[in-house]
Amino acid sequence: MNFIIRKFKCKRITFFSLLNGTQSASRFSTAAVASNDPQISEPFSSGIIQDKDLLVKSLHPSGTGLHILDLLDEGSLEPNPTLYHVLLKKCTFLRKPKLGKIVHSHILNSPFRDDVVLLNTLLNMYAKCGCLDDARNSFDEMPVRDMVTWTTLITAYSQHDRPFDALLLFPQMLSLGLFPNEFTLSSLLKASAALPEITRIYFHGTQLHGFSFKCGFHSNVYVGSSLLDMYARCGCMEEAHYLFDVLTTKNEVSWNALIAGHARKGQVDHALCLFLKMLRHDFQPTHFTFSSIFGACASTGSLEQGKWVHAHMIKSGGEVIAFMGNTLLHMYAKSGSIQDAKMIFDRLAKRDLVSWNSMLTAYAQHGLGKEAVQFFQEILRAGLVPNDITFLCLLTACSRAGLLDEGRYYFKLMRKYNIEPGISHYVTIVDLLGRAGLLDEAKRFINEMPIQPTAAVWGALLGACRMHKNVEMGSFAAERVFELDPTDSGPHVLLSNIYASGDRWRDAAKVRKLMKESGVKKEPACSWVEIQNTAHIFVANDDSHPQMEAIHKKWEEISAKIKEIGYVPDMSHVLFYMDQQEREAKLQYHSEKLALAFAVLNSPPGSTIRIKKNIRVCGDCHSAFKFASRVVKREIIVRDTNRFHHFYDGSCSCGDYW
Repeated sequence: MNFIIRKFKCKRITFFSLLNGTQSASRFSTAAVASNDPQISEPFSSGIIQDKDLLVKSLHPSGTGLHILDLLDEGSLEPNPTLYHVLLKKCTFLRKPKLGKIVHSHILNSPFRDDVVLLNTLLNMYAKCGCLDDARNSFDEMPVRDMVTWTTLITAYSQHDRPFDALLLFPQMLSLGLFPNEFTLSSLLKASAALPEITRIYFHGTQLHGFSFKCGFHSNVYVGSSLLDMYARCGCMEEAHYLFDVLTTKNEVSWNALIAGHARKGQVDHALCLFLKMLRHDFQPTHFTFSSIFGACASTGSLEQGKWVHAHMIKSGGEVIAFMGNTLLHMYAKSGSIQDAKMIFDRLAKRDLVSWNSMLTAYAQHGLGKEAVQFFQEILRAGLVPNDITFLCLLTACSRAGLLDEGRYYFKLMRKYNIEPGISHYVTIVDLLGRAGLLDEAKRFINEMPIQPTAAVWGALLGACRMHKNVEMGSFAAERVFELDPTDSGPHVLLSNIYASGDRWRDAAKVRKLMKESGVKKEPACSWVEIQNTAHIFVANDDSHPQMEAIHKKWEEISAKIKEIGYVPDMSHVLFYMDQQEREAKLQYHSEKLALAFAVLNSPPGSTIRIKKNIRVCGDCHSAFKFASRVVKREIIVRDTNRFHHFYDGSCSCGDYW
């Protein structure tokens, strides 16, 4: 937008607003010196005030801060609300709230200080620039407020993670007799969906749903999409689907909200089905669509589906922007393909700290401690300042790779960056010390912590005691965990395992009895493998799979071959008292072994086998898989709750340190 200055005999000028080279019908007259006046700055000397010159700063220190406002004060221009509107919108677009405050101050001393339309523009400027305190002060000082005023502040709070403040404004607005529009309700629903607890989301969201229904806005595309998103965030997918179906008009937002709801629940099949329907209805997926599906694939380790969606994104010309690239990177890492994750990282046009942290997390998950340490040095060379998440990923990588000295060093380095260790950092250090066999030092570290140890801290020590078969300290750590979190089955199982491995069957039975009496149930172990986009799930000693006879036969064949080259069943992983033959038979049909045999039967020779397990991989299975990788001549990648294990040619990437 340019402002043309025309010279008149009386040395008064008129500004005409130009848009795309055409004079606008709206014009406003002002007073100014002629274009050859020596006091007009260089940008104004041509007789045209261009859009880029509107925020030229004052020529003198005593000025207002903006030259165009100085002209108003000098009487060279007549005050006009349109000029203020243009200046405020310019400040909003360029995100320059400091200049906006200068305009604000000038408005308060002008004849338009009570103009509600102008003050709404000012409020919007503060809101869009993230200056919420200034926005609230302006709101409170306004002599008159209309629906736009309330909606602007509600939207500001909603978009800047202050949902309670947004919701508190609603009853105040209603008490004044103001009736909300679809934008007000959409922002309120967005605020309710951002609340920290599901119960609060549902409580506030359902009330807003009822209000929207009474107002006739429930089928409006904006309100309906926000309602849909609210229910999806609560996990109420039936309600979300119902709202989606009754929407008379759908847009990308409504499709994305439904897809994201299924993605958050890890329902990859539902998310992909909706994605295909979205395409068939000629809606183009956005970065948010792709990011949601990649997140769902990451949660279940669905590599093939993730690759297919990635290929579609490339074919449709989609660019790997920062937040979506981070999700894509995470998907490949969680699906066991660290090489693809690194390739995505290298191709990111713009990397933020989240990108670097995502790659660091990938190295930690795959037990690549040395690579993680080297990568951290690259972060520093790139000029980025590490945060608490960066150090947590780095310490986790050190712990899982047995890098004791490095872990200690980086824990102390956090102080240099003024990062106060959180409970997760302390858990990782206890794990680091415990895995290294320094159980006494780990216990001393817990006792000297500046914050109260949690169940997770004592749980890390308990896990280390299980690894090193320290019954006494394990029992002590377990008692602390039971006090802090009596409902978690994991510590009970670990303590029972410690007793069983030490042949203290009576004590192991007591723990199991305690679990039964307390109603604490152990999560059943299961493993799954994907073949041709179908997940096949196995549990120990399961015979429900239609190919189970062939699966058993194949594992027996593999078992015989690995015994020939050195595999010896580890009976310590059978946690019930029984004779030698029964214990070995019990070991043979663990869920991961059944999954492996099935994958060997149903996948091409030489292809990588990827198995997922819902709990920590069994020690005997870990040993068996090392030998099996040599026998079947395949890479076997197992993802359990702790990490990835890459078995190849008789060895594992963890170096048996897990």
